[in-house]
Amino acid sequence: MPLTSPRRSALVDQVIAELRTQITSGEWPVGSRIPTEPELVEQLGVARNTVREAVRALAHNGLLDIRQGSGTYVVATSELAGVMLRRFADSDPEQVAELRGALETRAAALAALRRTDADLRQLETLLDRRERAWESGDAELFVEADATLHAAVVAAAHNEVMSEVYADLGGVVRGFLRAGLGTELRPEAWMDHSRLVAAIREGDSEKAETEAAAHNFDCRPARCTRS
Repeated sequence: MPLTSPRRSALVDQVIAELRTQITSGEWPVGSRIPTEPELVEQLGVARNTVREAVRALAHNGLLDIRQGSGTYVVATSELAGVMLRRFADSDPEQVAELRGALETRAAALAALRRTDADLRQLETLLDRRERAWESGDAELFVEADATLHAAVVAAAHNEVMSEVYADLGGVVRGFLRAGLGTELRPEAWMDHSRLVAAIREGDSEKAETEAAAHNFDCRPARCTRS
């Protein structure tokens, strides 16, 4: 629906809100390229400068990344996630891995106790997607599939605070995975996640926690031992 407003500043705010909604709703997932500037102008019914200002504002807030010659990409789902991405981008990978492991092991144990039938269907779907992404040989596709599966495990714990904190770390985790995997999927980097999903399905919290703990990783440039 075209957006209208008598004041340009208010109109920019409306466009920012609309673009943010596309991101937070998952319509534009992390890693995806958003529509081009002309496409957004046509979709929203506003001037090119208004779209450009809104995109720049979201880039400044850390939700978007403007890449000259390539397009504009979603890098975070909230301003806090964008801040965390910038804050921890240069952190020690081992420390990030320890934090991720602490969240995921506890979440896996809770997921085994609290998961719903809908959660299990989602986990099975994402597990299959992760395996197919690996078989495709596309590193970026695998990073997204792997990260999405892990996020679904956390979501199955049904702890809203834990899910939000993990989501805000998503960009950081993806960044380290990309750095570790590079552009080539090497056989030694593969780790089967089917046992984790099986433990959650069986309601075995201890086994689920053990499996999740085994997935902790140390990703550095040119080296990724686990994911």
